[in-house]
Amino acid sequence: MGHRSKRYKKAAELIDAGKLYSLEDAVAVIKQFPEISLDESVDLAINLAVDPKHADQMVRGAIVLPHGIGKTVRVLVFAKGDKEQEARDAGADFVGGDDLAKKIQDEGWLEFDRVIASPDMMGVVGRLGKVLGPRGLMPNPKLGTVTPNVAQAVEEQKAGKVEFRVDKSGIIHCCIGKRSFDAQAIVENASELIDTVQKARPATTKGIYMKKITVSTTMGPGLKVDPAGPLVVKAA
Repeated sequence: MGHRSKRYKKAAELIDAGKLYSLEDAVAVIKQFPEISLDESVDLAINLAVDPKHADQMVRGAIVLPHGIGKTVRVLVFAKGDKEQEARDAGADFVGGDDLAKKIQDEGWLEFDRVIASPDMMGVVGRLGKVLGPRGLMPNPKLGTVTPNVAQAVEEQKAGKVEFRVDKSGIIHCCIGKRSFDAQAIVENASELIDTVQKARPATTKGIYMKKITVSTTMGPGLKVDPAGPLVVKAA
């Protein structure tokens, strides 16, 4: 722990705790944090003035970030017939039906990060709700993971599609890349997420919607970003 805390202190010294940074300045500071052997994820937390207990205040969605998130995503597809081949051709790691469902149910097999299903397989997938649901792996038509177009869904997941949803305390947490990305790529990814969350603002939300934005790395301190500042930086 000592090693990490020394690095953490060094990183914390670079931050002005009372300051609200612009998105670009916050990312510039993160890029100056002391090096570490692990390529940390960069995460964005957005505190929203919503009450997620009310269905009409639920903010969720999925986007493909312009620069991906630098992770290899293992994709499992429930499909049959032609769709099975389409999914394989698009780069799915695992494709099948009852056989895969059985493996998940009986062996507790979970060597995958995303699940996509064609609509005709929802009978099979529905039985896995208890296993997939709590882990956030359940395919969902709203997020584009239950779809007849399995090939496109696989490609999007492989390109770094991220899902976001507001948690019980009204906060969205989302990975926006790796620290090894260049600063502009991190800024553009963050920007895309913020823009998408802005557009998902529930009609019932009055007044200030984004209360607080924090950018941080896996093992580093967070920096407060000015929610009133210019947050949308378009990819060139």
